[in-house]
Amino acid sequence: MGILTWILFGLIAGALAKFIMPGNQAMGWLMTIILGIVGAFVGGFIGSALGWGDVNSFDIKSMLLAIGGALIVLWIYGMATRRG
Repeated sequence: MGILTWILFGLIAGALAKFIMPGNQAMGWLMTIILGIVGAFVGGFIGSALGWGDVNSFDIKSMLLAIGGALIVLWIYGMATRRG
């Protein structure tokens, strides 16, 4: 995929992960894109390791893997920035 496709893919995956994850994640659209792109890499790595596939095309399976990876990254981000 091209860089613009990865950015669009990251924006969609990051926004959906923020919508699914409960709580208030105070981050802008740029962090959402970065979250989604990193999540796509994490989801692709986990999917490849488990034999579920990878994130090489713009389809439903790739989107689900990217959203799952973005949820993991968002959870780790929330734990790292927790004040308490």
